[in-house]
Amino acid sequence: MPKTFRPITPGQRKLVLPVLLELDPSEKPAPKALLIAKRRTNGRNHHGHITVRHKGGGHKKMFRVIDFKRDKENIPAKVASVEYDPNRSALIALLHYRDGEKRYIIAPQGIKVGDMVSTSDEPIFQIGSCMRLKFMPLGSVIHNVELYPGRGAKLVRSAGLSAQLLARSNGYATVRMPSGEVRLINENCRATFGAVSNAEHNLRVIGKAGRSRWMGIRPTVRGVHMNPVDHPHGGGEGRGKGNHPQSPWGQFAKGYRTRSPKKTRKWVVKERR
Repeated sequence: MPKTFRPITPGQRKLVLPVLLELDPSEKPAPKALLIAKRRTNGRNHHGHITVRHKGGGHKKMFRVIDFKRDKENIPAKVASVEYDPNRSALIALLHYRDGEKRYIIAPQGIKVGDMVSTSDEPIFQIGSCMRLKFMPLGSVIHNVELYPGRGAKLVRSAGLSAQLLARSNGYATVRMPSGEVRLINENCRATFGAVSNAEHNLRVIGKAGRSRWMGIRPTVRGVHMNPVDHPHGGGEGRGKGNHPQSPWGQFAKGYRTRSPKKTRKWVVKERR
């Protein structure tokens, strides 16, 4: 269950945070070889112009290098620790491979320190192990799914998500995505068994404006409080009602499809809900 607080301060009155029982209390510092300095742009491009609004400030972070390719085949690895990563919603797990190498992976739900995982096409069907889709049992719950063989996982990487392998034919696997969409993926693509950790992430309530600022999110002013020159919703005496919801640049919100018609739907078997 997520943690609520007895409100000693106003910011704690609505604060809800996930309880991360998987984390090791005696957590050691991350290996320096797997850390990279993270340079922030604060939503500005190379001219210094703001291209993404509401970004800036926030706590300093180091980037953890995550192994999305899982290309060390047939070498067992032991889970040395399960750690918090400030750059993503899921937890991460540090693997110590038998040949001495260390790598981070996205931690699946239920993984514990001391568990053994590997990348192999042999039948080791346990959470955290990686395998090509063509060797996985039908009905498997999976995450970290590749779109192109060997390019690394692109799909199903956020906290609590999982996909399901439904069928295989003609060199393609049919996978049901977390959105409900059913799509075809090359059966030589790799995926990892299990669901992604930290499933309670979506239950958290930030509780106060300051916590948003710690996360690098700046305030958002609603369009109805602007002048007509600044936003399509702006102006009017009192509250105006005569606008379709839209962005400052006229892009409709609330159900307007923004996907490019040039993109193919060839691999989609069934549209998402």
